[in-house]
Formats: sequence, C-alpha cells, structure tokens
Amino acid sequence: MKSLLIILLFLGLCVPSYSQDQKKDSVQGKMKITELPPVVIKKAGKDFSVYLPDNNPDQSVQAVEEKFIAYDLGKDFEGFEEYLLVMSTKKGTLSATYDENGKLIRVVEEYKNVKLPSEVIYSIYRAYPGWAIVNDQFLYTQKEGDVIKKQYNVKIKKDNEIVKLVVRPDGEIIKMK
Repeated sequence: MKSLLIILLFLGLCVPSYSQDQKKDSVQGKMKITELPPVVIKKAGKDFSVYLPDNNPDQSVQAVEEKFIAYDLGKDFEGFEEYLLVMSTKKGTLSATYDENGKLIRVVEEYKNVKLPSEVIYSIYRAYPGWAIVNDQFLYTQKEGDVIKKQYNVKIKKDNEIVKLVVRPDGEIIKMK
C-alpha cells in the first residue's frame, strides 16, 4: 500500500512538470512587433489621405495618434492653399499639413521623455555599459504616406560626461554627437 501511494505521488509530480517545458524553437528575450497598417483618414477628391501610425510603446504618443486619426477636418481647409493642424500634449506635438483639397500632405511628430522601445534601450546599454539615459526625444515624419524620419535622440550620462545619440527604433545607433 505504501509503495502504491509513493508511485502515485511520483507520477502526480512528474506529469505536470512536463507541461512546463518551453518550446525549443522560440527565441528568448525577443518580442515580435507587428507593424501597423496605414490608415486612410479620408478621401480628398480622387486621392486618399494616408497616415501610418507608429507602434510606439508610450501611451501618450498612441493617444495623440488616435485622436489625430479620429479628427474630422470637415470644411476647415476650404479657402486655404495649405491648412495646418497642430495637436499638443505635455510630452509633444503632432503637426499635420493638408492641401487645398483636404488631402494630408505631411505629418511631423515630436515627443520628449517618452517610453523607449526595448530594442533601443538594450542597444544603448550594450554599447555603453554603465551609462544612464538622461533625456530622450522621438521624431517621426511622414510625407504623403511614406515615413521620412523615425528616430530617437537620446542623451546619456556617466559621471560628468554627457553623450548624445541618434538611434533608430530597431536599436541601430546611427551617430554619436
């Protein structure tokens, strides 16, 4: 009877431990980030206004972009060669330029002290161990639905030395100032 209980106890502990195995084909530490599809904001004559929202991890950036997508330009653009729309928050601004037909021409976004993507943080700390991130700025520019600029300007500090870096969202350090 004792041996039967020991065997059942052993099997009861072994079976759940096999369910905790991790998949061999998954890569540890890498998160898959899917790119967001372009959003057609409105039809302007024969053309469409296209906006590519960024998948920035900062919620304040996402909130401004969602408000911009939901914004109805209405008839405000009529009578102007170009129409400028500016949305501001404590962290930054989104500026959009429309033409005389109401088509979105250009979007410029600039935010300060945002939550950085993990790839950016990891690449900075790998290249500059012992340094601390002091300040950051996110720049995102589009022209007629094409991304022109998407970068982070990051200020790092170690002791009394300060270095400015320009980093792409995938973690590639473009230049050091």
